[in-house]
Amino acid sequence: MFATPATDVSRSDAALRHTYARPLRQPPTSILIADAHFLIREALREALKTMTGDVRIIEATGGQEAMRCVSEQSQIDLVLLELDLPDRDGLSVLAELRQSYPAIPVVVLSARHDRDTVMRTLALGASGFIPKSAKREVLLTALKLVLAGGIYIPLEVLRREDPTARPNQVAARAVTPAELGLSERQVDVLQLMMQGKSNKAICRALNLAVPTVKNHVTAIFKVLKVSNRTQAVITVDNLSKGWRGPSEVRCAA
Repeated sequence: MFATPATDVSRSDAALRHTYARPLRQPPTSILIADAHFLIREALREALKTMTGDVRIIEATGGQEAMRCVSEQSQIDLVLLELDLPDRDGLSVLAELRQSYPAIPVVVLSARHDRDTVMRTLALGASGFIPKSAKREVLLTALKLVLAGGIYIPLEVLRREDPTARPNQVAARAVTPAELGLSERQVDVLQLMMQGKSNKAICRALNLAVPTVKNHVTAIFKVLKVSNRTQAVITVDNLSKGWRGPSEVRCAA
């Protein structure tokens, strides 16, 4: 009685197929820049525009404004935080962000990049530290790593000697993997963790299954007596001053 012409049905089906086949638009990546200097914010805006996908930039000139932006915005995927802010110490802002909004990664981007400052920011829970002197390519690579769940630490900062050490001071002997109780494969995993690699990236680099890498990471945390990757990086750096670079997976004796 209510028959529909075949041509109408085919048009309707085609319209439905077209509707359901249309890919869903991903929301833009929202990045908050907290820096008092306009030229720095402008340079960061231009650099972030070259990232893959849509990027929405939110700006704050001080610590109080940054905290207000985070509380008012429905979505912030990343915070770029300068330590030298006009109204608050950047480290206190970092600590408050990690306590109140632990799901939002915070990357410190600062002209102050001595080793002590870098390690303090990591201890407070920063997902990365980028010196303002870093090249644009380094900045973008580091931010993509953090947005993928990794931690970025400039290797030159970790390798830099402590400037406060006395010239005639005897350096502590580096701890070997055997003394820590790590297997050779766990050392391989730990070296890649020190580079900020995610579990999936470690799987690809070492040709291991995801559960295997997770088991190794858990074992490493247990040996180092830590609960997360940032603490692991700090602990290894303190224990292993004589370790070789990331291209080698053995420790100096």
